[in-house]
Amino acid sequence: MSTEENKATIRRLFDEFYNAGDVDVADKIFASTAVIHDPATGDRSGIDGLKQRHHAQLTVTPDFHMTLEDMMAEGDKVAYRWTMTGTDASGFMGRPPTNKFTTLIGITIVRFEGSKIVEGWHNYDMLGLLQQLGVIPTPK
Repeated sequence: MSTEENKATIRRLFDEFYNAGDVDVADKIFASTAVIHDPATGDRSGIDGLKQRHHAQLTVTPDFHMTLEDMMAEGDKVAYRWTMTGTDASGFMGRPPTNKFTTLIGITIVRFEGSKIVEGWHNYDMLGLLQQLGVIPTPK
């Protein structure tokens, strides 16, 4: 696949999987053996694991929305910067919900084989999110 086709797949990930909530599109975007490395929630493997993770995200943040800010591609990799917004309605990490609207920023790099994502690495501002939720105080 070309870098432009890989970038189109990332746009589809945002438009259809994340924002429209069509988890079945994962079957078309991810390889069956895909692994997504996440520093906060741990690795997720396979399409079912990715679908479960997204369902869990929608439970915690029902008004979840992802915005694709920037994207670069080279060879079999695509790197993109994103913003996630939503209200903490169910709590996470064992704490009660705050009902606060939050913004999380991050960067992800994915690797393609053929037309599908086979591996990905998330990195995001968990400290900023925890400060918004009042779990960790913000500096004065």
